[in-house]
Amino acid sequence: MTDTPTYEIRIRGLVQGVGFRPFVYRLATRKGLTGTVENGVDGVRIVVRMNGTVSMEQFLKDLRREAPPAARIWQVEYRPVAGERIPDDAFRILPSRADAPGITQVSPDIAVCEECLRDMKEQPHRRDYPFVNCTNCGPRFTIITDLPYDRVHTTMAEFEMCPQCRSEYEDVEDRRFHAQPVACRRCGPHYTLWQGDERTDDLPEILERSAGLLSAGGILAVKGMGGYFLACDATDEEAVARLRRAKKREGKPFAVLFRDLAAVKAFARVSGEEEAELTGWRRPIVLLEARGRKTAPSVSMGFPTVGAMLPYMPFHYLLFEKLDLQALVLTSGNLSDEPIVIDDDEALRRLAPVTDGVLTYNRRIHNRVDDSVVHFVRGHRRALRRSRGFAPAPVPLPFSVDNILATGAELVNTFCLGREDQAIMSQHIGDLKNYETWAFFTESVERLTRLFRVEPSLVACDLHPDYLSTRYARETGLPLVQVQHHHAHVAAVMAEHGITEPVIGVPFDGTGLGDDGHIWGGEFMVCDLEEYRRYSHLEYVPMPGGDKAVLQPWRMALSYLYKLYGERMRDLRLPVVEKARQEKTLEPVITMIRQGINSPLTSGAGRLFDAVAALTGICPVSTFHAEAPMRLEAAVTKSEKGTYPWEQEAGTIRMMPALRRIVRDLEEQVSPGVIAARFHNTLAGMITDVTVQIREETGLEKVVLSGGTFQNRILLAATEEQLERKGFEVLRPLEFPVNDGGIALGQLAVAGARRLK
Repeated sequence: MTDTPTYEIRIRGLVQGVGFRPFVYRLATRKGLTGTVENGVDGVRIVVRMNGTVSMEQFLKDLRREAPPAARIWQVEYRPVAGERIPDDAFRILPSRADAPGITQVSPDIAVCEECLRDMKEQPHRRDYPFVNCTNCGPRFTIITDLPYDRVHTTMAEFEMCPQCRSEYEDVEDRRFHAQPVACRRCGPHYTLWQGDERTDDLPEILERSAGLLSAGGILAVKGMGGYFLACDATDEEAVARLRRAKKREGKPFAVLFRDLAAVKAFARVSGEEEAELTGWRRPIVLLEARGRKTAPSVSMGFPTVGAMLPYMPFHYLLFEKLDLQALVLTSGNLSDEPIVIDDDEALRRLAPVTDGVLTYNRRIHNRVDDSVVHFVRGHRRALRRSRGFAPAPVPLPFSVDNILATGAELVNTFCLGREDQAIMSQHIGDLKNYETWAFFTESVERLTRLFRVEPSLVACDLHPDYLSTRYARETGLPLVQVQHHHAHVAAVMAEHGITEPVIGVPFDGTGLGDDGHIWGGEFMVCDLEEYRRYSHLEYVPMPGGDKAVLQPWRMALSYLYKLYGERMRDLRLPVVEKARQEKTLEPVITMIRQGINSPLTSGAGRLFDAVAALTGICPVSTFHAEAPMRLEAAVTKSEKGTYPWEQEAGTIRMMPALRRIVRDLEEQVSPGVIAARFHNTLAGMITDVTVQIREETGLEKVVLSGGTFQNRILLAATEEQLERKGFEVLRPLEFPVNDGGIALGQLAVAGARRLK
């Protein structure tokens, strides 16, 4: 044995807290190898002595191919070593060292696995136990309070393992070896159902009552993995409408939890890639094309999609066993725009009055985490909200961002921490204009900096002085790097793809303060991580009423019409003009535009979408953020291939020729769906043409598409296809949201790059 080679293998990635060490142990033991495996400061360290029958190449190949589902391997390095003391007759797992400050990896929460679902029916001490888990599944981020990830540093600390669970926990051959949340009916958490003052602790009775309540059209508040959710029958219009009133949520669609994949396919079209995502270990909400059976009208609110997810907690499976229903609305347990509720007393105080029952359990949620949301474009997953199942998995960067805090944007906020060469993005926080969300933001910054051993020495933030995230950054008193909003959008994609050389950036969104003091959002840039040059942009138009124009798209329609026709716009016989005249808002808006009263200038693509949505009558008034662009996308007649004209002059792109043709189409009673299609086609063609111009001047071949406008699947797919046909390498965010939920990553990358200068 002594003359066989010994190797040290270092594996970087998300390989801690996901059952990687016991996996390595079992793999090495199966192959008859001796050695050790331990968590290191930057991943996992393996020392292995080969036995002459297994090659290093095959061992590494099997490491990658058979790794636990939640593991993410970034890098594998190995080298021969001599003099390393390892066992001669066994392969062993070495314990984590609490004095290793570099160990900062925390796994996202993982949906219950098939093996645990079988255990829930076959193991007597876990029969129908709704908290079954193992090293391959269960809560992680939501229960961790400190590092290293040991039971004492989780909210399971107060639950003492029974002898049987303890033996499983200590048996390296067992699937629950060092599974920190391990528990059973004898020693683990339990559910309680509250209905008024009545309390039920018996699980079979809880399941019967919960199922009866939901089947009868009731609303149930349910404590999930990362917070409370509100549930009702997704096919019962009266129940869904009541839930919508309770949440004060007028128009935004609800997510739907389906019984199983067959139920999803009865309500929606599912591609192979979408099916893999629905059934994978993350279990996000996946936006699908609706078809077949219908949910209640108030679920999707007229959108031709359904936000579908499959059960990810053992309790979901137990509940559906008692239900005849195929689908439940499962929406965040909050009221209005507040953060999801995690505290049991708060749930009883605030959610009980608007529900028919509150289902709690006695394990604390430490880190609040909402459901993640994704959709697929051209067969690739695109994140819309990154939270449960994704956060706080890090992304590697090609340079150090150690001890940098990036505070993100104002809407759909996330923040980002730098730890050595890793970017650690927070879970979805929300809109900071809400006080409760602001409190969640500040609490989460404090918790995550402590958890990941980050001691900020530099803070990155947006240019906008009134963003609460910017104010927070200033109030730290630390050195500050302010990053222009759209530069951050482009830099986020560069960071995710490990790109440092200059690229063409196309950040399209609704709002972001530019360095000229105006609102940007329809930009063409040449960027590296340190700096940017604004090459071209959509023409400025006034936003009459400022932020009011975001929720009242008819204002942007009038603004574009005034820009196009001037005072003669009064003579147009368009519904948007007639309605403003009838409501006596036409003249005040014209006065605001003419005199520049509370009418900041914007080049935002989002505002252009608003204008067209209002002009066509598709969405004159929005009930939630970005509703008008979403409804314009949903209205598109996909068979229409026509386009509208546009102009470019001195770095400004004028869409007024397109608006003029849209007005003519409206006068000729062309359908809104055809107009919407021609508008989308026009933008995709315009983006491609301008990008080609930039390449001719700069020679750059890589182009980044980012910003909330590229949540639009029709625009994104058409633009990507056209750019690729022109020979461009198109980069887009895959793991992080294209909207402002990904912008903190860009801020972090820019701050890190500038610090290196």
